[in-house]
Amino acid sequence: MKKPNPLLPADPGVYVLLIYLENPEAIVVGRLGAIDFPAGCYAYVGSALRGLSARVGRHLRRRKKLHWHVDYLLQKAQPSEVVWALSQEKLECSIARTLLRQGFQSIPRFGASDCRCPSHLFHSPTANPLRNAIARAFTSLNAPPYLEQPRPLSLSF
Repeated sequence: MKKPNPLLPADPGVYVLLIYLENPEAIVVGRLGAIDFPAGCYAYVGSALRGLSARVGRHLRRRKKLHWHVDYLLQKAQPSEVVWALSQEKLECSIARTLLRQGFQSIPRFGASDCRCPSHLFHSPTANPLRNAIARAFTSLNAPPYLEQPRPLSLSF
């Protein structure tokens, strides 16, 4: 039996997984093919209408069947933080559009195969600009953000 992430509630919501990639990597991402990922911080925007704990817990597990685009990135990169909010609505596209408007580099079609968004994955050389933009995006949607660090990490980015 798969255990959910005990840090997050089992309620529906929206989340942004902050991911740190130490070195540039070329990663084959399912049907998207090979993608060159520069080093730095990535923000993956997702929704978990069946429960934050289960969805984010799955993303954080090392051993899993590769299903979502982010699963491929997480084989090489380290999750560092989860920003989340409770919501019955699918807010991920609104947050992704906000990050896109803020000018963050995106990986085309990543995480957006079931919507019309250009991407649900955004890059910044450092984490703080992404953190600030994510907090503003959540607040603008009246979705007060919470922050969790899934495991003790010693990252300097």
